[in-house]
Amino acid sequence: MHGLHLTADLHDCQCGPQWLIDGPALGAVCIKAVSAAGLQAVGKIVHSFPATPQGPGGVTATVLLAESHLCIHTWPEQRGVTLDVYVCNFGGDHSAKAHALMECLISVFQPRHSERNELRRGQIAA
Repeated sequence: MHGLHLTADLHDCQCGPQWLIDGPALGAVCIKAVSAAGLQAVGKIVHSFPATPQGPGGVTATVLLAESHLCIHTWPEQRGVTLDVYVCNFGGDHSAKAHALMECLISVFQPRHSERNELRRGQIAA
């Protein structure tokens, strides 16, 4: 059950507003990024939240991967995004693909500042 879990908190994103508020557009770019990274999408759920007094609602996009998952949450009123990429490394090391997916998505949002974390999960059986 070993794998790699990457997270990123993106602040002051300079991307076009569609990437923060347009669920179908964000879902499509997620699928494209997954494929470009060499991972396999097996399902997708995208939920757009209603507008609030602070502005347009954000989006949560989740892509179920054969290798595990991708999840994105946007906060357009803060121009913020959280990214979560987890890949299982059972049967092969997908770590480079996880990093490629994360880099692709970060480039979409164009943050001025980001905080990234990397967690190695589980143990490799000897």
